[in-house]
Amino acid sequence: MDIHWFPGHMTKSLRMMQENVKYVDVIFYVVDARAPKSCINPAFEPIIANKKIIFVLNKADLISNDSAAIWLKKLKDMGDDAFAINSISSRAALPLIAMAKKICAEKIAHFEAKGVNTSIRAMVIGVPNSGKSTLINNLCGRASAITGNRAGVTRGKQWVRISDRFEVLDTPGTLYPKLNDQTAAMRLAFIGSIKDEVLDKNELAYMLLRELVAIDPKIISDKYHVVICDDFYLIMSDIARSRGYIMKGNIPDIDRTCIAIIDDFRKGKLGKICLDG
Repeated sequence: MDIHWFPGHMTKSLRMMQENVKYVDVIFYVVDARAPKSCINPAFEPIIANKKIIFVLNKADLISNDSAAIWLKKLKDMGDDAFAINSISSRAALPLIAMAKKICAEKIAHFEAKGVNTSIRAMVIGVPNSGKSTLINNLCGRASAITGNRAGVTRGKQWVRISDRFEVLDTPGTLYPKLNDQTAAMRLAFIGSIKDEVLDKNELAYMLLRELVAIDPKIISDKYHVVICDDFYLIMSDIARSRGYIMKGNIPDIDRTCIAIIDDFRKGKLGKICLDG
C-alpha cells in the first residue's frame, strides 16, 4: 500500500506558517513520542530556519522512560531544547513557558533595559494528530483550541493568549507534500496522523502487526494470547477467535479484528511502544 495524503488545506497551512513565522520568537515543534522521527516534517525546515526551537515530545506516557530519554537527547541536538510531556495531564505543559522565556532571555533583557515589558510569541507546529491543540489547552488550563483524536481537526490559525506576556499561534497539522519515505508514512498512519478514510484499514493492520512482531513478538502474544508464526493471516485469525470476533459458520471476523488492533495500539493498550529507533 502506497500512502499519500496532502489535501489542499495543507498547502495553505504551509503558506500561513511562512507568513506568520516572522512574528514569533520561538517554535514549539510537537512530535508524537510513538514515532518522533517520522513526525519531523522536511517541509517545515525552510520556514523555521534561524528560529529558536523547543521540541515537544508529546504523548510520552505511551513509550518507555528509556525511549523517552533517548529521543529527548536526539531532539535537543536538533533544536534549542526539548521537553517530554503527556499533554492531557493537567497543567503539565507549564514548564514550556519558562523554557521559552529562558531561550528568549536576550530579547526580554533588551526591552527591559528600555523600560518596556515585552510579550513572547510562540508558534506551535507539527504533523496532524500530534497533539498541538491539546498542548495549547494544557498551557491555558482551558479548552481554547479545537481538539480531536483524528487527523485534520485544526484548519486555520488561532492566536491564543496564555498570559499577559505570552501567547501562542496554533497551526493546522501538516504533512510533507511528498511522502517519499513510506516507512515514515506507514508509521504516521499507525499513530493516526493520516486520515483513516484514505487508507485500507485491513492492510494497515497487517502492516502494524508485522511491525509490532518485529519489535517484540510478546507484544502480540501476551496481549491476545496467541502463538506467533510466519503466517500473519493465521495470527490475525487467532486474534479474532481470542477476542470472540466470530461470524456465522465459525469464520473469524478479520475486518473487525483489524480495526481493533489499530485501536488498541493507538490507545496504548499494547504497551509502551516507540516505533522509531
